[in-house]
Amino acid sequence: MSRILRIKCSKCAYTGAALLSLLLTAANVSGATRQERTPAEAAKVADRVLQRAIIIDTHADTPQMMLDEGYDLADPSSPFMVSIPKARAGHLGAEFMSIWVDVDWPKDDLIHRALDLIDVVDEQAARHPDSLALAATADDVVRIHRAGKIALLMGVEGGHIIEDDPRMLDIYYRLGVRYMTLTHTKNNEIGDSSGDQPHWKGLSDFGRQVVERMNRLGMMVDISHVSDDTFYAAVAASKAPVIASHSSCRALCNAPRNMTDDMLRAVAKNGGVVDINFYDGFLDQNFADAYKEVESAMNAEVKAAQEARAKEGKRLTYYEESKIDEKYYAGLPIPSYTRVADHIDHAVEIAGVDHVGLGSDFDGISGLAPRGLEDCSKFPDLVRELARRGYSEDDLVKILGGNVLRVMRQVEQVSKSLQ
Repeated sequence: MSRILRIKCSKCAYTGAALLSLLLTAANVSGATRQERTPAEAAKVADRVLQRAIIIDTHADTPQMMLDEGYDLADPSSPFMVSIPKARAGHLGAEFMSIWVDVDWPKDDLIHRALDLIDVVDEQAARHPDSLALAATADDVVRIHRAGKIALLMGVEGGHIIEDDPRMLDIYYRLGVRYMTLTHTKNNEIGDSSGDQPHWKGLSDFGRQVVERMNRLGMMVDISHVSDDTFYAAVAASKAPVIASHSSCRALCNAPRNMTDDMLRAVAKNGGVVDINFYDGFLDQNFADAYKEVESAMNAEVKAAQEARAKEGKRLTYYEESKIDEKYYAGLPIPSYTRVADHIDHAVEIAGVDHVGLGSDFDGISGLAPRGLEDCSKFPDLVRELARRGYSEDDLVKILGGNVLRVMRQVEQVSKSLQ
């Protein structure tokens, strides 16, 4: 056919390819037919899967430590969640390094800060060529993995970091950035954030131009952090599959950052992927409720420490802030890593196994990761738990990274067609 079949609903429009994905979803929802395995059987399945799969984590905030604290990924005694030794132990195949700048950072310095973060990622790859390599495409990830190395990719976290200049998307893309989160914790000129009051009630006209430019470049549109209205507007505007680089399921934990079942279905129709976040406050309602009781006092102490550092002409480091945080959440009900598996189960049940992945938020959730999944060395335990729950080997390969690779390839194809 020369025309692309389209179906439309009140919130979004989908191409014929996305419709096909929707029709296949029922066949891909494997939860109803899974049979639990014994721990011994699960361990054997997991071992085979770990030999086949490329584990891709779509979000880690480690570049902050590299830039501000001189952190080297090869540090064998690393206090952080992502390091080369931990990645090797955890069979991590590819990591998207977050290029994040605080929404309250001086606006005229946002781009400079982002470029510094990109530079330290490049520096780590150059410093450790036997272990790390920069990737720009899905094929790069596969090639680097086959060479026995860990692929490094980048995602800009927050559309405010382009300083309202769409040409910055082109520059970030040339420097290796392969997704951008449209908002962070506050609204920007692109659209509304889940952490702010509605302003645009979705995407602005500028926001739609940004999505179009990202599609043309081949940069994935990331809808983590956006408001619900912005989510639907972005899915409708994008000609390529979208990702949620680090979001969990609202049905299991009622956080605005999490995705409703309807949003999960919309991502499936779009052909995208939801990468489950490991933050306790997005995983477990008991933890989220208890955290609210200590949040004000904790934030006040952090603010006081920041002000004290500012008087010294310094900034409070992420590590120093995490040490303050640890005092307050030491007594909180930290959930088990099996709670991550619960969210994966739910997302698979609603969206289908082709639309679920992993987006840990490591080093952005220091000390607030579930027990048993404290850093990237623990991925095999999660794989064993999923295998115990009866996922097939092929489905595990998809969840661990295959789905992200598929979306990357589709985004690359859309880019070629638009160019």
